[in-house]
Amino acid sequence: MKLRFLSILFFGLLMFTTSSCKQTSNNFITNIDTYSKDKFIKITREDGAYIIKLYSDKIVETSFIPKGEVFNPISHAVVLNTKDINAKVTETDTTIIYGSDGIQVHITKVPFHISYTYKEKELISENKGYVKTDSTEILNFKLDKEEVIYGAGARVVGMDRRGNRLQLYNKAHYGYENHSELMNYTMPLVLSSKMYAVHFDNAPIGFLDIDSKKDNTLSYETINGRKTYQVIVGDHWKDLMDEYTDLTGKQPLPPRWVFGNFASRFGYHSEKETKDIVARFKKDSIPLDAIILDIYWFGKEIKGHMGNLEFLKDSFPNPKEMINDFKKEGIKTILITEPFVLSTSKKWEEAVAKKILAKDSLGNPFRYDFYFGNTGIIDIYDQKGKDWFWNIYKTYTQHYGISGWWGDLGEPEVHPSDLVHAIGSADEVHNIYGHDWARLLHQGYQKDFPEQRPFILMRAGYSGSQRFGMIPWSGDVNRSWGGLQPQTEIALSMGMQGLGYMHSDLGGFAGGETFDAELYTRWLQYGVFQPIYRPHGQEHIAPEPVFHDKKTKSLVKKSIELRYKLLPYTYTIAFDNNQTGVPLMRPLFFEEPENRKLKRISDTYLWGDNFLVSPIIKPGVISKEVYFPRGVTWYDFFTGKRYRGGNYSTVVSREDHIPVFVKGGSFIPMIAPVQHTGLYTTKEFELHYYHDATVKTSKGKLYDDDGKTPNAYEKGKYEILTFSSTVNPKKLSIDLVADTGRLYTTSHRKIFVNIHHIETPPYSITIGTNTISFDWNRETKIVSFNVDWNSENAKRIEVIL
Repeated sequence: MKLRFLSILFFGLLMFTTSSCKQTSNNFITNIDTYSKDKFIKITREDGAYIIKLYSDKIVETSFIPKGEVFNPISHAVVLNTKDINAKVTETDTTIIYGSDGIQVHITKVPFHISYTYKEKELISENKGYVKTDSTEILNFKLDKEEVIYGAGARVVGMDRRGNRLQLYNKAHYGYENHSELMNYTMPLVLSSKMYAVHFDNAPIGFLDIDSKKDNTLSYETINGRKTYQVIVGDHWKDLMDEYTDLTGKQPLPPRWVFGNFASRFGYHSEKETKDIVARFKKDSIPLDAIILDIYWFGKEIKGHMGNLEFLKDSFPNPKEMINDFKKEGIKTILITEPFVLSTSKKWEEAVAKKILAKDSLGNPFRYDFYFGNTGIIDIYDQKGKDWFWNIYKTYTQHYGISGWWGDLGEPEVHPSDLVHAIGSADEVHNIYGHDWARLLHQGYQKDFPEQRPFILMRAGYSGSQRFGMIPWSGDVNRSWGGLQPQTEIALSMGMQGLGYMHSDLGGFAGGETFDAELYTRWLQYGVFQPIYRPHGQEHIAPEPVFHDKKTKSLVKKSIELRYKLLPYTYTIAFDNNQTGVPLMRPLFFEEPENRKLKRISDTYLWGDNFLVSPIIKPGVISKEVYFPRGVTWYDFFTGKRYRGGNYSTVVSREDHIPVFVKGGSFIPMIAPVQHTGLYTTKEFELHYYHDATVKTSKGKLYDDDGKTPNAYEKGKYEILTFSSTVNPKKLSIDLVADTGRLYTTSHRKIFVNIHHIETPPYSITIGTNTISFDWNRETKIVSFNVDWNSENAKRIEVIL
């Protein structure tokens, strides 16, 4: 596609030399030609040229090429091809309007000005436009006075980024708490409460100045590179997510085991210790799906061994046997890797000989010191480095049975500016190093393990890293209440930016002198409703529940079991993320975009369409105020208590769970807890319907596949069970319908139906023509009955009230 665009552009440039010229009083020159098929125009000024390209009715790209520069068509973020839409150009003596019936670019000729509209509503406009200084190049825009601005990657400055000048340089913040302006994962992306986004499509480092001077401006500042940006618009928040992830790529559905519980710490020192951890989970009947080995798998100490990348035989004498034994018990093994090869490691001489390291100005391996020792860094932009690195992953995946990979320190953690990679300086590729590291793994799996979904855990990346299956986490958070408090903000913000799997080290990673049972329990209760359930921390305080007191262990076990009960629901919203880009965790303003009071709230959020979650993030809390989105009734997931939407209510905090609520009319599929996801099945499951007489119709679904085949939906190896309800004062009707992929074998299912909030026992329940028996619980107001269903045929349940 990139080569094709270059050829089109070259042809266009030839055509522009013969197109009409108009000279204005300020010596502004416009050459314009249109290509309805190829969706771009070029406008030439004295100081350079604008190339404006239409991707769709909702996405347009603008590139400014300063005079004397050559346009660089290579994007590290964009994967969308232009769609077949009716692009239009309207020109008068004073204006040019280019676009579609949806998004349009309005260009005023004198004085020169560009603005963007959608369905005749202005989104954003250039203010000063392109500005060059001695050290930076700037793209400057005008903001509305009232709009809230989100984005810029992972930060802890509040959901609203306005008022900040934020550095674009991926950098770890060890032990952060409730304020951090610079973290592991930055992105040149902003999103507005006006329902549009601007993505600055350029890799080198820089800044996003989001109205820091209080003059209603937005500035993207960079050291060099492309002056290209896309404006993306949506009709609602979910639509904007869909459009942005169409542009930059959708997240592949991870293997199902990824949604289970992990055992992880910094770190397990030996095979014996690793086996003991797994045995403890089994003894306590706490579900477990994976164990992660940190740096001790290749070295006895923290320092001096990075780059060994082979099992230390003294500590791990039989790793293949250990990994295989774990697999038999349904437990996957994940290994940490880093992009650094220390000069004291076993592979240093090999790395130098094979020329796989980034270089200095003389072409020698660039060596420097950082926390772990004297090091070089693998040049993944040199094919030699890329092949060498992938061969390590391939070997351990193929011959040891490793099921997933942890890529740590991928900012990269230390990356000197004068270091040179094959395609540019460290500062030019710094923010895309983690992105392209994930690409290396993703493409390697596609080539060598095409039937396996990868697990790629990384803490740094770039716009669009989600398309490589990257699962990011929020870095080395402090083990404190201050560390817990911003985790929802980080996850919600990153989900809006395409990274729907942002999550935290449950329990906190850094510091902490003594074990805080309440903090630990609340953090792991929150983890049930975040994308990945992975307790992890420094080893002086055990992150695994199996080492804690009886009460703590019992409370956490209950949370982990709930995580497994909800797997059908969680896997289904993960499928929705894969198909539409909608994040698993969603801000409240997704439900009420016009409610100004919700635009900055992050301590309460939506988990999929149906759950409202409000974690306990302070010690000793006995109650808290929670806002319930309007238009529906909400029900306490644990007690059934009703809450009217559109209001704040005081909810009581319980020791054994955080406040969680279900939207009226929801269908929630659940299973009985299993020890690991290898035992997962939907041949038997619970279907909970939350009856609300005011919700006249509603729908829910359960997505199912084998949990391991890449692109199972696209290959026809899936089934989607759809549940729909119709309510009137005398009758509740529930329809069960299946959409079955062509290569999916349907099976007989037993569904344990639970209808909540039925105040009096029904007169009768029929399935088809058969009247069935049922139970009604006077205390819980739940009606229960079983349905035998072969999904080849639809079923109707009728409850006469």
